[in-house]
Amino acid sequence: MLPVERHRRIVAELSRLKFVTTDDLTALLGVSSETVRRDLALLERRGELTRVHGGATSPEGLVGEEAPFSERSGAMAEEKRAIGRLAATLIEPGQTVIIDVGTTALEVARSLPDDHVGVIATPSLLVAAEVSTRPRVEVLVSGGRLRAGDLACSNAHTVEFFTNLRADAAFVGSGGIAPYGLTDFHLDEVATKRAMLANASHRYVLADSGKFGRTAAHRVCDLSGFDTLLTDQACPEELHAGISRAKGTVIVAA
Repeated sequence: MLPVERHRRIVAELSRLKFVTTDDLTALLGVSSETVRRDLALLERRGELTRVHGGATSPEGLVGEEAPFSERSGAMAEEKRAIGRLAATLIEPGQTVIIDVGTTALEVARSLPDDHVGVIATPSLLVAAEVSTRPRVEVLVSGGRLRAGDLACSNAHTVEFFTNLRADAAFVGSGGIAPYGLTDFHLDEVATKRAMLANASHRYVLADSGKFGRTAAHRVCDLSGFDTLLTDQACPEELHAGISRAKGTVIVAA
């Protein structure tokens, strides 16, 4: 296949999917991963795509930086509260549950009843402070390097903590979700999220409808990497179909 034809097919695939992985393009084009990476670098210089970890996205699909915590707290606040209330109904007494960092994850913690009994593990000092007000909750904090704003912990120590913890359920935040999977803004925290998802019996992703179709810089997992998406609106058709193909489910908060 001539380079010009490869480039045309890459751009066409991005137009259809908004994100493609290097592995997907290698299979589609029948060339080496090195050739694909050179093609992506050239197309990025032309402004036809944006390279991200593991592949490429259309330029309009990429969200470069996460907004400050104070700004995100006020955005889609009622939708996040609804997702938090929904998530809390899925937590049973006596369970060991992981609650991730982020504004929607904090709403999960806030929605737990005052008499809740169980273990809550988290890398978020904000979540830990919230659930510590429940006298019958045992709070486990991962420790690690602290990121301001979200007060989120991350590093190798954090990953090891969650690797060694077997949870009944994990509620994981998101920077964006699209047919190619779940993405996030902070590279150190991607490894933490993967450890959470790998070691929980049931894996929930928290994503308000503003995250649909968005791509943050770092890929966490594909759509088979979690069991249930908790959100506030029905998903776009392509995203819902992808989750269904991956044997996952979507629950929309009332």
